[in-house]
Amino acid sequence: MTGTESLWGLILLTCHAAGFLCAVHALMSVRTPQGTMAWGVALIAFPYFAVPAYFVLGRSKFHGYKIARQVLEASSEERAARAVRPFVVQPEDHGPLLAAVALATIPFLKGNEVELLVDGRATFDDIFAGIEEARGYVLVQFFIVHDDELGRELKARLLRKAAAGVRVYFLFDEFGSHALPRAYLRELRGGGVAARPFHTTRGPGNRFQLNFRNHRKVVVVDGRTGWIGGHNVGNEYLGLSPRLGPWRDTHVRVTGPAVLGMQKSFYDDWRWATGEKLQLDWLAQPSGRGDVPALILASGPADPLETASLMFQDVIHSARRRLWITSPYFVPDPAVAGALHLAALRGVEVRILIPNDPDHLLVYLSAFAFVGEMIDAGIEIYRYQAGFLHQKVFLIDDAVAGVGTANLDNRSFRLNFEITAIFADHEVAARVESMLVDDFAQARRMTREELRNKPFWFKAAARAATLAAPIQ
Repeated sequence: MTGTESLWGLILLTCHAAGFLCAVHALMSVRTPQGTMAWGVALIAFPYFAVPAYFVLGRSKFHGYKIARQVLEASSEERAARAVRPFVVQPEDHGPLLAAVALATIPFLKGNEVELLVDGRATFDDIFAGIEEARGYVLVQFFIVHDDELGRELKARLLRKAAAGVRVYFLFDEFGSHALPRAYLRELRGGGVAARPFHTTRGPGNRFQLNFRNHRKVVVVDGRTGWIGGHNVGNEYLGLSPRLGPWRDTHVRVTGPAVLGMQKSFYDDWRWATGEKLQLDWLAQPSGRGDVPALILASGPADPLETASLMFQDVIHSARRRLWITSPYFVPDPAVAGALHLAALRGVEVRILIPNDPDHLLVYLSAFAFVGEMIDAGIEIYRYQAGFLHQKVFLIDDAVAGVGTANLDNRSFRLNFEITAIFADHEVAARVESMLVDDFAQARRMTREELRNKPFWFKAAARAATLAAPIQ
């Protein structure tokens, strides 16, 4: 055997040994059986390609980031606890969502005013008006920020507030905002805005991990008013994309004590990204214009439990008469799919609203692998016809509604940092119902017959697409 042959033999042996070790690591750490099987087979059979991919995409736990389960740092925790205590809602007043409350940073808090914001122009007009009213600080966080007309309008408003002496913090996901020019950030920083990426690759344990995202969209003004929902910053979110056309999305404005939950989420993210402890106002104050009980639930891959998946399971199991869910990406894991089946079997009206036209092909195809058996179980699946549907909303019976950033897919369940606002209030639920009734009126209900009529290649592609669910 020549020296060259010996070298190649050593390289091959090293590759297969690395593949075996990574497969063992996947067996012990990957959260889903599907993901474990997919990675295990690939790592052992094709280690030359799979090992590098595993280092980039394989982990489902985000190391280093610690989600504190207190409202504040220990130095001021007691003062904050006293401020929040009068607004805590007892379980009998917010319904059966006990698991969601246990997963959240702070409990349901009353004293909130809630405004539903339908579509992009209403959302950003309201956010910009709120920023103009800021006196102390503005916290801004988006997954995607574009340097287009809407992005430049946001930049101009933040610079104006910074010039007026207001502290402005701007946090973005470097993957979602990969196209954001450096000049945009230089202008913000030069004008006194603290602009930072979330840094999902920060720390030696995350250096090669590109699969985690900070998908949250949060704006907080002075610790009093906050916004959460599906919109990012870009002209397409105003319905101006030639390819996607009209954009259907939902945001919500909250004023009152529950905003502290949004602020705590931003505080944790900013501290991870920069190491800085922000000096913010943590006094809970009622809105004076509403008394809606609200829960802010932040979730992510640093949580000890699968918070987003468990939250959706709790929501589904709590429904007694009606459960309506809208999600642009519908690839439920087995636990959530089973919960949906059980809800339909016990007589709950389960409706799922998803887009008719895709913006991500794999996720679009994956949905077709699930809808057939769901239709058989009595679940109604609707496809929105009047543009691209991007809202993440749910409605339980007549009393509970949720608006947030989490989709019904593995990425939101296990790989993304997400945030959801849940409201236990009949009036808010009625407003969400009215909005969704209009959406369902512009949707087409799927039938088993149309699935049977799909060509074989489409059905095979749908089943194959589900194999990528752990990294979608």
